[in-house]
Amino acid sequence: MPTTVGTENNVEDLVRNLLTLEHDAIAAYQSAVERLDKPEFRQQMESFLAEHEAHVADLDRFASSIGVTPPQEGDMKQWLTTGKVALADLAGDESLLKAMKTNEDDTVMAYDQALENAQASAELRPILEKGLSDERRHRAWMETAS
Repeated sequence: MPTTVGTENNVEDLVRNLLTLEHDAIAAYQSAVERLDKPEFRQQMESFLAEHEAHVADLDRFASSIGVTPPQEGDMKQWLTTGKVALADLAGDESLLKAMKTNEDDTVMAYDQALENAQASAELRPILEKGLSDERRHRAWMETAS
């Protein structure tokens, strides 16, 4: 199901929802890192996890600058993102990466939609551009590695 994150009608909700999505992604990455057998896959996923944590830090700073209390965790979608990873683990590393790629599809879409959103201020745009660039790179790696 396509994500609606990035289509919000105000910047406060836009930032909150991106942060929630990032927290969901972090939970999925943590779950994946614990389950991957191949050390090279685990190492790459740990670097992607660190980039998601950096996205949270950037979005947190922006949220604070506009008076928004940033969420500190994901939402119900976290169960879906981590659940896909857990199920895919039963079929091995390649299946797990394919499950993670579907999570990245949502994150790429969210950042892409956020950049197209009129609510994305000039101060927010560089954060969104960096996030989108990272997410596209994560997804591309998963497509070639799985």
